Amino acid sequence: MLVSMSAVLLLGLLIWFLLRIRYLRWADTLLCGTFGFLLARTVAAPFVQAFLDGVNGFLGQLRF
Repeated sequence: MLVSMSAVLLLGLLIWFLLRIRYLRWADTLLCGTFGFLLARTVAAPFVQAFLDGVNGFLGQLRF
């Protein structure tokens, strides 16, 4: 849950930045958000979550 909230915050900041520099339009943002909510209700949601957990595990093992 903590990783999900961090990912949501990071993606939210990225979307805000892209809107700020006028790279994204509001319609694009709403479309992406709607797609994300609909994807979360499909059969693909566990696979997406497993992928994100795998990426999180990989990034957690990196040492700088």
